[in-house]
Amino acid sequence: MYVIINSAMTLDGKIATTIGNSTVSSMEDLRRVHTIRSSVDGIMVGISTVLMDNPRLTARLAKVHEEIGEPTRIIIDSTARIPVESRILQSAYRIKTIIAVTRRAKSTRIKKIQNTGAMVMTAGTKDVNLKTVFARLKKMGFKKILVEGGGEINWSVLRLGIVNELIVTIAPRIVGGRSATTIVEGHGYSKMSEGIRMKLKKIVKQDSGEIVLYYMI
Repeated sequence: MYVIINSAMTLDGKIATTIGNSTVSSMEDLRRVHTIRSSVDGIMVGISTVLMDNPRLTARLAKVHEEIGEPTRIIIDSTARIPVESRILQSAYRIKTIIAVTRRAKSTRIKKIQNTGAMVMTAGTKDVNLKTVFARLKKMGFKKILVEGGGEINWSVLRLGIVNELIVTIAPRIVGGRSATTIVEGHGYSKMSEGIRMKLKKIVKQDSGEIVLYYMI
């Protein structure tokens, strides 16, 4: 399975402001992202992204192959908090959607999610076991997954050592904020020498002034 992380950040490494505003990319960059979405089997985000942005997670700005259709939305949601009225669940009857939960998720919440047409995958006890999720996705036939998560899920996937490619858009602005979310959060490494090494493969400068960096891992 091929795993891509795609993210957009400010010059100071923030992917959202202190109040959670995450509108970093220009329309030009959003079209680029949607083109990537149209080429993958599934898009993965964490529940925080859903609660904050209420995204559709579709490839509507790009041409989607009629036979393949929209990529599957995969939401990492330990306690099944995703609102039934969210755009993702409201369209789950026509776009395949998987909600990965833990054993902590209440059966009543799971039932409500399933009633929208979404599939519920239980993996883990306290936190969603991403290793198990990816293994099951591979068994289900998924070949290419795009991770568009926040700092926590980016860290979790990188730590597993399953990421093949990292694409980062750098927007020409600075927002600051000690508590503003960065591109990778989590526990992190204690030494620089322990950090994940990457190889820069391509640099693209967009008309918007953004720079897109393509790294292989």
